[in-house]
Amino acid sequence: MAVTKEILALAVEMGDALLRNGAEVYRVEDTVMHILEAYEIENYDVYVLSNGIFASANEDRDDACSMIRHVPLGTTHLGRIAALNQLSREICSHECSLIDAWTRLDDCKTISFGKPSVHAFFCGLGCGCFSYLFGGTPLDAVISFLVGMLLKVFLFRLQRHKNSKFITNILGSAMVTLLSLVLLTLGAPILYDKVIIGSIMPLVPGIALTTSIRDFFNGDYLSGAIHMIDAVLTAFCIAVGVGAVITIYRFVMGGALLA
Repeated sequence: MAVTKEILALAVEMGDALLRNGAEVYRVEDTVMHILEAYEIENYDVYVLSNGIFASANEDRDDACSMIRHVPLGTTHLGRIAALNQLSREICSHECSLIDAWTRLDDCKTISFGKPSVHAFFCGLGCGCFSYLFGGTPLDAVISFLVGMLLKVFLFRLQRHKNSKFITNILGSAMVTLLSLVLLTLGAPILYDKVIIGSIMPLVPGIALTTSIRDFFNGDYLSGAIHMIDAVLTAFCIAVGVGAVITIYRFVMGGALLA
């Protein structure tokens, strides 16, 4: 009983770590099943959703065991996913014992996200590139670069307070729009719409949307629907943040600068 429970716990924990860091549902399910097979668990059932894992092993024996794990939707960390995939390969090739696998798993789960300053710089760089890509001027790209960096710093601050994802997206998009309109009011020769479009790109749920489409193609309709709803609600929150600030600005300024 103890051995089966420990093996199942390891498989589910690895699935949890993969799912929590943005791995696709079918890959998580495949990984959990391969780990169970690597440790000679033949009778098992595994069902994975976008926010949960259901698994059981040896249901027809005395050492039967089952586990349910709720996994909230989180951020994507490709470094952790790559490390977990490598650990899974070593387990399947019998190069890693059960005890060592737990140690390696803990190491994979603690891989750092990197320095905040690096995140802020590349967030700003991406915003600047998107602003120019969508028709902005070089000045718009520079402004988007600076606004994007400020947005990332702002998001880091919000994460410390563990705010709702919806509140974070509304406040982030509102801040970006407000900074763009303030610069426009001060007389900066910018295309405010291009600056806003480029600067809100870090908030756009691109991964959730593409993952949902992929889940639909794989027949995981429930997981696809969960990701699709998440993407739609996130986009709605971004629209609320941008639209609210622009509406208030039009009311206060008379709409002259936005005509």
